[in-house]
Amino acid sequence: MENLLDLSEKIILITGGCGAIGRVVVRVLAEHGATVAVNDIIADEQAEQILAEAQVDQARVAYFQANVTDSGDVRYMFDRLETRFGLPDVVCCHVGMVDAYPVDQYPLDRFDTLMAVNLRSAFVVSQAASQRWQARQKAGQLIYTTSWVQDVPWPEITPYNISKAGLKTMMRGFARELAPHNIRANAIAPGIVGVGMAKHQWDTDPSYQARARKAIPLGQMQSPQSVAHAFLFLCSNMASYMTGSVLLVDGGCSLYPMDE
Repeated sequence: MENLLDLSEKIILITGGCGAIGRVVVRVLAEHGATVAVNDIIADEQAEQILAEAQVDQARVAYFQANVTDSGDVRYMFDRLETRFGLPDVVCCHVGMVDAYPVDQYPLDRFDTLMAVNLRSAFVVSQAASQRWQARQKAGQLIYTTSWVQDVPWPEITPYNISKAGLKTMMRGFARELAPHNIRANAIAPGIVGVGMAKHQWDTDPSYQARARKAIPLGQMQSPQSVAHAFLFLCSNMASYMTGSVLLVDGGCSLYPMDE
């Protein structure tokens, strides 16, 4: 019987792969046989340590440092990746950042930085990948990490909400225009994941935890493993007829606003 979750024939690039969620995604994809190209901006030694601590099988993984907001860096990254592994089958635009300020006090320099990291990087990487796939007449898939807040305005992170809504539209644009070239695009929209700033606020700010609990119908923060399993599904042949879709894996956060 065919194992539809076998990724042993897949080469997958993930940006922001050393982050708290990204490293779990990398581990799960590698455990299912994928060859994984991990991108981030940190030094090689630090990346290797992070991936080792995350128990990633580094026999199937290589790190490619690059600033993915920079088109020259992205071209060089793809050149190195192709030399090492070949052209990827799946490109995951996962890198992202978040800041929290009241909407009327959000620093404009932080707004610009967030949009560059969350939106520009995805567009630059998507363009580079799709151009190479078309030049080689190769099928490919783009996967974007959006969020449930693409549709629900969670307070104090409005620029983040904007960026995730933009990624959703970007995904649909690439899916619509590139379908004739056998290039697909989909997105994963997680909920409130128990890592990073959200976990810190959950642990240290009782008012945030109370508000977040009301916003999660399933009642608990999301595990990064559940996000990784969504990536596993979309990268696998089980999702081969999906394009232009958002896979909501959010514990029900997007069902209706429960934060008031």
